[in-house]
Amino acid sequence: MELKSEGFRGERSIVLPHAIQELLARNETTRSLYLTDIGYYPKASGHFRSRPHGAGENILIYCIEGNGWFSVHHKKYSISRNQFFILEKNVPHEYGADRQSPWSIYWVHFSGEKASIFSSIFNQALDIPPVEGHRIQERLSIFEEIYQNLELGYSQDNLEYVSMCLWHLLASFRFVQQFRVTNNVKQMNFVQQTILFMKENLDKNLKLQELAAHVHYSVSHFSLMFAKSTSYSPLEYFNQLKVQRACQYLDHTNLSVKSIAYKLGFNDPFYFSKVFKKHTTLSPYRYKNREK
Repeated sequence: MELKSEGFRGERSIVLPHAIQELLARNETTRSLYLTDIGYYPKASGHFRSRPHGAGENILIYCIEGNGWFSVHHKKYSISRNQFFILEKNVPHEYGADRQSPWSIYWVHFSGEKASIFSSIFNQALDIPPVEGHRIQERLSIFEEIYQNLELGYSQDNLEYVSMCLWHLLASFRFVQQFRVTNNVKQMNFVQQTILFMKENLDKNLKLQELAAHVHYSVSHFSLMFAKSTSYSPLEYFNQLKVQRACQYLDHTNLSVKSIAYKLGFNDPFYFSKVFKKHTTLSPYRYKNREK
């Protein structure tokens, strides 16, 4: 079979002109993260790329059907449906479609001053299992939104909006579990279950034992694992959520500080004020009267 770099029936792609890429690299809003190329190759028989010196941008390839492979750092990886990889810029690599069952892929080339934020998922094969609440179609909708906006031209508003969408798209690959949270309550891990329980009980003065019992953990193991996952103790995190809700009350209602304290399970308004100031550096009164 002849190997080719491009030219697939039904393919779609946009390559931003070099002048536009330079503009994105200078623009204050987009220079942190921006795309340079985007496309979709369906059943890309013969698809093959070899870059001995790497590419000038990072490359995301998301396989939605069929099979393929990539090679980086002298290691070859197989890729199949619901898998993706991101190749780091300037790193030699090769990739291509399987001969028997060629992949269908969405792909994006991206760069920017902050692109390395996603380096933890560079140069490896990663899965997006189609479990309940996977939101795979919603992820593809972000691709489509980016593509369709670029088709409308390269106005500054379009380019800045696309850059914002790119953050969301890449975050959906970097933080797969978090991307699923809204549709995947049943699959939540114990930390997410605990946070949801906290949010449903902000009006209560929950004890550590109650939080641990909700997820069927011992107090000691629960406290250790929660802190390891969030960098906060469970009760400190609970207070953060209470303060967040208190800010909403102060911003959008005329409730007194005392009333807000009671609504959030604080029997002592002075202790509430102390907790609030710890997390915001302002007392509730100063927060309420600050210049907005």
